[in-house]
Amino acid sequence: MRFLIVGLGNPGAEYEGSRHNLGFDLATAFAGKIHADFRTDRLGWVAEGRIKNRQFLLLKPSTYMNLSGKAVKYWMDQTRVPLENTLILVDDLALDLGKFRLRPGGSSAGHNGLKNIEEVLGTDRYPRLRLGIGKDFPRGRQVEFVLGKWSAEERRVIEERMGRGMEIIESFAFAGLSKTMSLFND
Repeated sequence: MRFLIVGLGNPGAEYEGSRHNLGFDLATAFAGKIHADFRTDRLGWVAEGRIKNRQFLLLKPSTYMNLSGKAVKYWMDQTRVPLENTLILVDDLALDLGKFRLRPGGSSAGHNGLKNIEEVLGTDRYPRLRLGIGKDFPRGRQVEFVLGKWSAEERRVIEERMGRGMEIIESFAFAGLSKTMSLFND
């Protein structure tokens, strides 16, 4: 069985270590777990690896967050991975720092990457793993917060939680969406 795991983020050194690139960070961590190296390819960086009889294609789109749907659609078509075997890893302001929420679909909640994926795929019914970045910012400073770098304390929390994120991805592939939701949603 094949799975497409897509970490959302923005390319470029100025976005490295930002809250908005948490999807990229989790995809990179999972690539390390399965001993896969990212290579530059069409519309992003891709890595391939396997655990037992499950094959994973990891994607970090190079299209910038707001055009993530283009890369997701291209790689779904290229690999013939069905929508139910595609998992989007995305940062979420509505969740406390380090919390995870796996969902089968739903609202983009104003997230431009998810909005674009919905537009391109024509549906909001695709699995997504929301990664909490917290909401500790002054009113009107949301964009600065999301694109800002982690504090040392936040980075510590995120690094501690990466293992759980990788467990969720693996469980998604082996146990399925429903079972994984019941086991791991915080």
